[in-house]
Amino acid sequence: MQPISIDALHRGDGVKLRRFLARRLGNPADAADAHQETYLLMLAALSRTTIEQPSAFLFQIASNVARRMRNRQRLEGTIFQAVGDDDWAGLADGHALPERQAMARQELRRLAEAIDDLPPRCREAFLLARIDGLSNGEVAARLGISRNMVEKHLIKALLHCRRRCGDLF
Repeated sequence: MQPISIDALHRGDGVKLRRFLARRLGNPADAADAHQETYLLMLAALSRTTIEQPSAFLFQIASNVARRMRNRQRLEGTIFQAVGDDDWAGLADGHALPERQAMARQELRRLAEAIDDLPPRCREAFLLARIDGLSNGEVAARLGISRNMVEKHLIKALLHCRRRCGDLF
C-alpha cells in the first residue's frame, strides 16, 4: 500500500471538504476552523496507522468535528439561555460587574473542557441526552448500545463534570 500524502489528500478533497463543512455548520468561519482541525486529526491518524480509504476516513473525521462543534454551540446556547433577562439587560447596559462576566466565562470554559475530556462514547451519550434532549432509549438506539450503558455513561459524565466544575453542575 502506498503511503498517503496529506498534501495530495488536501489537493484532491480540500474544496469538497470545505463545502461539506460549510453545509454542516452554516458558517464559513466555523467551517474553516473545522477544516483545519480535520486535517490535524487526519495527520495524527496517519502517523499511527495505515488507512485504506483515506478520503472516506477524512470525511468521517470532518463529520465528527462538525458534530462536536454544533454540540458545543448548543451547550453554550443552553447555558446562556439559563441567564435571566435582567442579567442580560445588565450586560447590555454595561452595569454588570466585570468580575461576574469573567467568572461566567471561566465557568463556561471549565464546563466545555470537562465535557471535552470525557471519553468519546460517554461524551456523545451525554450530549445527545442533555443537549439534544433525547431520552435514554433514543440515545441507546442512536448509539447502538443498551439503555443501561447509556445510564452508566450519563452518570459518569455528570460525576466528572461535577468534580471538575463544582457547584456549577
